[in-house]
Amino acid sequence: MEYKQIQELIKVINKSNISELTIEEGDFKITIKQAQTTETHYVMPPQQPQLMAPAAPQAIAGVAPAASTAAPAPAAAPANDKQVIIKSPMIGTFYRSPTPEKPVFVNVGDEINVGQVLCIIEAMKLFNEIESEIKGKIIKVLIDDASPVEYDQPLFLVEIA
Repeated sequence: MEYKQIQELIKVINKSNISELTIEEGDFKITIKQAQTTETHYVMPPQQPQLMAPAAPQAIAGVAPAASTAAPAPAAAPANDKQVIIKSPMIGTFYRSPTPEKPVFVNVGDEINVGQVLCIIEAMKLFNEIESEIKGKIIKVLIDDASPVEYDQPLFLVEIA
């Protein structure tokens, strides 16, 4: 199979809803997998009333009271209900601009709209534009340009408009 044929197959698969294609011709075998649709995930803190912890029992004959088992708040949790964290929908390399010569997609303080491209994540030589699913204002960029990212890793802190 020639290089041009492989390129054409990739283009056809990208335009279709086929997730994987395997072709065998003699001793040649190629498998083309399409990346899953990109989704921007964000997290809202749960709305729960603050409860008072019960008073610690008195120490009995030199036995110390048990340590608290409450989990600490996550470090990347939004400061209030109007803030959300946009997370990476895939594993790859995070880029803030389309090319090194062009300006970044968004900066701190920028207003963003639904469908606006926030960044690119490169995965397996495919460049996936990550679009906003919310309207708001960028408060903080949580990762450096050209850094590797994991699935569900926080990318941006956004104040909802």
